[in-house]
Amino acid sequence: MTLIPLERPRVRSTVPWIIVSLAGVIVPALALLLLFGTPTAPAMLALAAGPVLAIGLMGAGMIAAATDGRLWVGVLLALLSGMVLSVVARTLGLLPLPDPVSATLALVIASVSFAARGALFARSAAERGWWIAVAVVAGEAAIVVTAWAKPDALPQWLLALLPAQWATTAIQMAISGSGTRGAVPALVALGGTAATTLLVAMLWPRRWPYLLMFSAWLGLSALVYHQPAPPEPIEAARTVRGS
Repeated sequence: MTLIPLERPRVRSTVPWIIVSLAGVIVPALALLLLFGTPTAPAMLALAAGPVLAIGLMGAGMIAAATDGRLWVGVLLALLSGMVLSVVARTLGLLPLPDPVSATLALVIASVSFAARGALFARSAAERGWWIAVAVVAGEAAIVVTAWAKPDALPQWLLALLPAQWATTAIQMAISGSGTRGAVPALVALGGTAATTLLVAMLWPRRWPYLLMFSAWLGLSALVYHQPAPPEPIEAARTVRGS
């Protein structure tokens, strides 16, 4: 079996890179700033850091990889997004992470997973791959935000299907101090989808690897579905709810 070398899409427009900066850093940072203006800012930051970081990683990593076509570009920009947003959150009052190792592991695996999907879009749709990436990022981000703002508004099976929600769970586990063990299902799901997605990209235009990718996605979604929900930081939850 011969692997077909990956080719970079010929995207000459600066628009996708502007969107990368908006989706990866500017919009998530503005969301953190808006939370900073609330009376319970530190608590709100603790509760929202997971979704905000996950959306930033996804926006930067997926769209960048889909635009450039190289996996490492997406991973690098996703990690830079995570670092910038972490500094912003910390500056605004987020307490020090109780488990930095778990947080770093979650950021790295999520970055690779999102960038892998972007690389597949670049491979399958060429210069229009970033369009698909923008649509996917917008859709998953909307669901993640809805799930955060109204926890009971969406069914759990739907959330279990979304890699962005997996990343949110893994990051929130690290913020809550649960450690790596509690985030294992989400991390395994992110890593597994990254591996199968890259396999599809390398074997393109063969279609049979898609069956493997979608089968793995459904199986890993089931794994995530049966894991406990990420615990909220206790003090943050008490402050926000006034209990």
